[in-house]
Amino acid sequence: FFFRFGRRFESPLLWQSIIMIITMLLMLKLCTEVRVSNELNVKRRSFAAADSKDEEIKAPPKRSYLDFDLNYFWHWSKFTDYVQCVLTFTGVTGYITYLWLDSSLFVETLGFLAVFTEAMLGVPQLYRNYQNRSTEGMSIKMVLMWTSGDTFKTVYFILNQAPFQFSICGLLQVFVDIAILLQVYLYSYYPQKPVSHTAHPASTKAL
Repeated sequence: FFFRFGRRFESPLLWQSIIMIITMLLMLKLCTEVRVSNELNVKRRSFAAADSKDEEIKAPPKRSYLDFDLNYFWHWSKFTDYVQCVLTFTGVTGYITYLWLDSSLFVETLGFLAVFTEAMLGVPQLYRNYQNRSTEGMSIKMVLMWTSGDTFKTVYFILNQAPFQFSICGLLQVFVDIAILLQVYLYSYYPQKPVSHTAHPASTKAL
């Protein structure tokens, strides 16, 4: 969004960014509600089965982005904390962009970091599949939709001569999608022994 202030590009690219940000926030809200609900359900089941040790069971501590605990960064208990963090980040980034708007190096770097972040959305899913040695439970249709959407988007970038950041990171995003599809084929036709792993909070794109 701020990249456009330093280097103009087509309005459809700006609108797709805004729509994607809103969509990701809605997904984040849903993920937060489901995670908190699961924590409460686990607590209730433990309470019902604990007998004499009921008094020792405590509800999971509520986490806020104002705790400044890096171990729980982006694992907060309320959606409002995520909104506050995003607004804080937006304000700080907007102020820095305003100060450095005349620097072409800053503007180009800002654009690359922004689009590169979007291109990395599939990497947590790719890494989780590798850890689990399985893609069980993943929707193949969803991955195909990622791949087709990212492919058409990248072709649009190239044909309309969008800033090079869009084309490079778009290609990277397509490669990540293809890698996930290869994992689906590999782990489906050549099942591998699962490895023990600790549970990780769901990523934005990994549902």
